[in-house]
Amino acid sequence: MLRAVHDLKFTEPTPIQMMSIPPGLAGRDVLASAETGSGKSAAFGLPILNKLMDMPRGKTRALVLAPTRELAEQIATHLTALAKHTNIRVAAVYGGVGFGPQATAFKRGTDIIVATPGRLLDHIERGTAKLNDVSMLVLDEADRMLDMGFLPPVRRILRYVARERQTFFFSATLPPAIAGLVREMLHDPARVELAAKPSPVAGLTQTVYAVPNEKKTDLFLELLKDNTIYSAIAFTRTKARANRLAAALEKHRIPSDLIHGDRSQSQRTRALEDFKRGKHRVLVATDIAARGIDIIELGHVVNYDVPRAAEDYMHRIGRTARAKSTGDAITFVSSDEEPLMKQIEYALGKRLDRTKNPLFPEASIAPPKAQIVYRSRPRRR
Repeated sequence: MLRAVHDLKFTEPTPIQMMSIPPGLAGRDVLASAETGSGKSAAFGLPILNKLMDMPRGKTRALVLAPTRELAEQIATHLTALAKHTNIRVAAVYGGVGFGPQATAFKRGTDIIVATPGRLLDHIERGTAKLNDVSMLVLDEADRMLDMGFLPPVRRILRYVARERQTFFFSATLPPAIAGLVREMLHDPARVELAAKPSPVAGLTQTVYAVPNEKKTDLFLELLKDNTIYSAIAFTRTKARANRLAAALEKHRIPSDLIHGDRSQSQRTRALEDFKRGKHRVLVATDIAARGIDIIELGHVVNYDVPRAAEDYMHRIGRTARAKSTGDAITFVSSDEEPLMKQIEYALGKRLDRTKNPLFPEASIAPPKAQIVYRSRPRRR
């Protein structure tokens, strides 16, 4: 594993790794509040791999649950890289692809299964999933699972894994529904709190443009004339708006592709890989892609639509300025989205200045009549 860490050029642990690995190695449950991109895969992966190396092969002993296909694939890729110099095997199980190879992975007793709840339940109902030997369980992005309605399926899955197990539980926030699940799943956990600080990482520049909703595409096309925007993910609120934006980009011969829930897994995987290779300049996505996309050299994130929750804004802009690099987050705000933007600014603890719109200066929004005092949210206890 040390050789794999060296191969990956990891020279120092991230805060989540520094605080989670020691109790993980000691066999304790871990409850951590941490954002995507903080190094969680190694934080739970290294303790799990360390324990698996002393166990016989041929049985699935570790299960990682993730809310989206992209995140499941990303975690499986990271764990495979960490296990490169061992005989430990990892497999990803998610929807949108055939059951055959996944059923084979269960039959062979693949050491670590990384799965989305829905597809895993499909395998359980078909009788192809073997989870009775799972003694290490990871629940990643639990708050996102709540948003996507996955908590009931997670509770069903818990019936099929060993009651005596080590559990790693990661969630950026702990709403009441998740707090109840924590009490059910964890025993005397080591608590790691790193998500209370909402501000984005250093090296990230945030720019806000006031623009009428119907003129957002025109503004985006104008900004793309600047060749400094060499790679960008543009987030829209709905699949229909993503389709329309992608069609407009194609019409103007801007290399682009799409990721959203109506696309097959093979289409989503190909779009992401082509974007990483530089084949496409813009990747248009809904929030399904905000968590689970790992692109080290992403120059820009464009919030074509303002997200409905501050947490989603943090996850979107967290796709850039990763691994100590720099990046830009650009947000288009129409007049009806201004209340959503104020919620985001409250979470950030500051007001973001509206940059002069190069095409529609008349859309600039006047500053609020009364001064707003932004205070940091109190830490959860």
